[in-house]
Amino acid sequence: MLKFFFRLTFYFIVLLLLSACARPSAEVERLTPSSSEPSEPPIAVTAASTNDGEAILFSYEEDGFAHLFAYIPGQMPITRLTAGNWDDIAPAASPDGKSIAFASNRDGFWDLYQMDFSSGDVTRLTHSPEYEGAPSWSPDGTFLAYEAYRDDNLDILIGPADNPLQDAIYLTHSPVSDHSPAWAPGGRQIAFISEGEVILADLDESDEERFSNISVTERAAESHPVWSPDGTKLAWASTSQSVGRSGIYIWDATRIAPAVWLGDGNYPAWNTTGEQIITTFDAPNETFIVTYSLDGKSLQPFVPFPAALRGLVWATLDLSIPLAATFQKAAQITPAPLWTMIVNSTSNGLAERYSLAKLENVQAPYPQLHDRADEAFNALRQRVIEQAGWDALASLENAFVPITASLDPGFEEDWMYAGRAFALNSLMTNAGWMVAAREDFGAQTYWRLYIRAQLQDGSFGEPLRVVPWDLSARYNLDPKIYEQGGSYSATPGGYWVDITALARQYGWERVPALPNWRTFFRGARFTEFAFTEGLDFYTAMLQLYPPDILITPTRLLPPTLTATVTYTPTPTATNTRTPRPTVTPSLTRTPTSSAVPSGTPIPTDTPPTIVP
Repeated sequence: MLKFFFRLTFYFIVLLLLSACARPSAEVERLTPSSSEPSEPPIAVTAASTNDGEAILFSYEEDGFAHLFAYIPGQMPITRLTAGNWDDIAPAASPDGKSIAFASNRDGFWDLYQMDFSSGDVTRLTHSPEYEGAPSWSPDGTFLAYEAYRDDNLDILIGPADNPLQDAIYLTHSPVSDHSPAWAPGGRQIAFISEGEVILADLDESDEERFSNISVTERAAESHPVWSPDGTKLAWASTSQSVGRSGIYIWDATRIAPAVWLGDGNYPAWNTTGEQIITTFDAPNETFIVTYSLDGKSLQPFVPFPAALRGLVWATLDLSIPLAATFQKAAQITPAPLWTMIVNSTSNGLAERYSLAKLENVQAPYPQLHDRADEAFNALRQRVIEQAGWDALASLENAFVPITASLDPGFEEDWMYAGRAFALNSLMTNAGWMVAAREDFGAQTYWRLYIRAQLQDGSFGEPLRVVPWDLSARYNLDPKIYEQGGSYSATPGGYWVDITALARQYGWERVPALPNWRTFFRGARFTEFAFTEGLDFYTAMLQLYPPDILITPTRLLPPTLTATVTYTPTPTATNTRTPRPTVTPSLTRTPTSSAVPSGTPIPTDTPPTIVP
């Protein structure tokens, strides 16, 4: 019931946002497709009206899988189009609006598919064990440009729309990662991303002369290029090391000038008139959605969008009402919860107290977690095994940490003390089994983790499209790289699993790096995830400890690893007064009479008598 409530709340929030794009309607259906009850009165939001037939397609992750959803302003609420234990991502609308092409692993491997709106039928376009994805239609609808993983690398291929692998030609064939093609409405240009830069390919040129870099950003990584309907502008998202430079940029194809920053965002889509851009904006552990006018004005506040986006299209689509039976069936499906929390709590009258639960077959200094977090961890661990093919959470750098133990400076309020966090083994980065992508939000730095799939045959994971951050590059004796805490590295080949996005589905949030992470490697905290449940640190600690322990904690210093001589205080002799030698009076002999020369008077006690 709680899961259903959150889902209903999510749909309601998104409808309020997207009503910014719709003309006012006297009566709108409720967001749950199976309900016929009237909705809340529409909320007025400043935005330009949309044209008839405009619809917005989403692909977002829900319960660990990504599926397709559609919304028609004023006609149809957010409605699920696909469902199942697979991923449907990167939808692209055909020029006639009657179908979409998208990528899916529903048959075990990543292939391209086409969905017809009138019947709901899905047709498989490619059949290969290698990855194909991110389709983009030519303006006449006869060809598809798409990204394909070949020879341990992502490249851009072009093939017939009904059979993209037949007589496919390589637009790119370079050792770097080329992906995310966007075919210009004029038909003679294709924009794509190459190692974090926006590249424009002129199809009328040949060889290397056809490619030009239109972003030229040394300290940023671009993604998701998309053309305006008239082909005069190109928008993309940028993630920069410099605070304040990340967001949506617009490049004017009619002028020789750098791209202009529009606003915060990471996945842009134009409306059919080219006057607005809708985009999502990622916070550290949340996603928001917003619409901009071309002057950078936000047409409504940022609205929470509790899902990681995997595709966004705003176009004129031939979605007839009522929907095809296939869509109606998918709309009725409510995914089951990913895990069930089982707890045993006690109350002392002041606060609810919980115990620690042991993590089975997990290597860690203290393989335990809070009783409210262990089921979420175990469920995530099992899902990682299914997605990556190996048990990446079996060996942890840390889990629960007793209050009597001391972590590094700056970790005094780490969630591991509350038993609500764990840290993956960072040695996996040295072995090439894990990479981290840097994401800055204001002055704080966060990380997105990817682990390598065990099988590299295309049945697990996806090729990487991000540019990883190399934390160890700080040790190459370059002062500039040391000061910035590392540098961008080449995108590695192979198939990878986004652990950060997967962990979020199970309630695990990433934590920010410490302010000194550039010079303090452990301060990056790039492998740590926390299960906060919206609590503050002190409240979470009170679920394990009484308040008096938190006020005056007694911490024991851990023993040193190297044997050292321990200094032991000993009494020190102090100066004392030394007695000086003294003469002790003693009895002396009285001299006795001795021979006296004659004639010598002898003194006597009696005075002498004088005779006259």
